[in-house]
Amino acid sequence: MPAKEPRWFVSKPPAVKSGGSGQLWTKRGVETRQLPPAQIKAFAASRGTRAKTDRIDAELIARFMAFRPEAGRCLPHEKLRLLRALTSKRGQLVETRKRLLAQIKAHGKLGTADMFAHMDDNLKELLDQQITELEHRIENTIAADATLAENAAILRSIPGIGPVSSTRLIAEMPELGQITGEQAAALTGLAPIAHDSGTLRGKRAIGGGRRLLRHVMFQAALVAAHHNPVLKAFADRHRAAGKSHKVIITAVARKLVTIANALCKMRRKWAPQPA
Repeated sequence: MPAKEPRWFVSKPPAVKSGGSGQLWTKRGVETRQLPPAQIKAFAASRGTRAKTDRIDAELIARFMAFRPEAGRCLPHEKLRLLRALTSKRGQLVETRKRLLAQIKAHGKLGTADMFAHMDDNLKELLDQQITELEHRIENTIAADATLAENAAILRSIPGIGPVSSTRLIAEMPELGQITGEQAAALTGLAPIAHDSGTLRGKRAIGGGRRLLRHVMFQAALVAAHHNPVLKAFADRHRAAGKSHKVIITAVARKLVTIANALCKMRRKWAPQPA
């Protein structure tokens, strides 16, 4: 099942209802935070709370924010929300097109491709048009804002990061360039999580973070591991050490995120390494 989207919660009740949107709360001077529901559920379990009502939920959220005021994400700027919506819709249409192509291939193996050829061609053409239209809107949204355009130029200067991955980084991680490399890796779910106890050293694994962004960075890492000279050498060293392909790509993706964060912080584009 797909992961649940984070919800908007507020630290105090306003005079009127917001209709479930964090935007109206912000306009009324109330700070909003975006929290994963799983965190509130885990906090309730830690307190031994099993009952669930609107009043109990409101109290749990208030107590959780008092306990962890830095938790969650702030409501992003309107342009970032628009960019996030456009990239999300594009991703949905690309996934739909991918499934359609798989179905067309399956029909071909079954010998029934001609039966649905007209329908499939029309549907694929419609999806192609809509994806192209969304890509134009995404580019126009970025070009209309000087900061977004500069960030996009910096990210796209890095070999391995293209239009899709740079846009996803900008939309899903507005903190880029304002945090440490370790924090950037953790936000994308690419930081190794320790599982140690006493003298036992457990196997490290990645998890959490922003799932959609992590998936895009894996795709970017596959390209960077072959075409980015620094990361290609990095991947080759791991390969020579006997590391598995999955471990290598994860390490390259983590390195790619930290490089992107560092360049955005310094406001510099990628520069080829001297020979």
